[in-house]
Amino acid sequence: MEQVILVDEQDKATGSMEKLQAHVEGRLHRAISVFIFNSRNELLLQQRADGKYHSPLLWTNTCCSHPRPGEDVNAAAHRRLQEEMGLSCALKETFSFIYKADMGNGLTEYEYDHVFTGITDDEAMPDDTEVAAWKYMQAAKIKRELAETPEKYTPWFHICMTDWYTELFNAKKQ
Repeated sequence: MEQVILVDEQDKATGSMEKLQAHVEGRLHRAISVFIFNSRNELLLQQRADGKYHSPLLWTNTCCSHPRPGEDVNAAAHRRLQEEMGLSCALKETFSFIYKADMGNGLTEYEYDHVFTGITDDEAMPDDTEVAAWKYMQAAKIKRELAETPEKYTPWFHICMTDWYTELFNAKKQ
């Protein structure tokens, strides 16, 4: 069973727990989110696979997951980008934040999320057990869709695209 790293609000590891149990109990745990841009300033989005235990078929950032016990966040970001999207590129940790969201079905996401950005024009080759569909979108169109159809997107993506918009879209320029 996959384990997550439990943390306190300063991101200090306090133990580990089976992933689903951490979501059932609403325990704060470490997570990673990756935002990949192409050279046309478009963000690569994925639609989560139908078989996901929460947020199936919702649109979100390029990939997201949890580091394994003993794995640092940078290594986890690279690993999951390759596993989920079949991509590899330089990544930079851009910011981190804590969020808590009721996911329905008795599940709670309570994560200390480390957000990474990267740039590549390589073709995505997603794992269909993780990803139902993918597309590149301009920031203005994403913001419009988030306002018009918020239910089509994950809670953490909403937070990133509202509270952290400037950091996300300026990070790739550095």
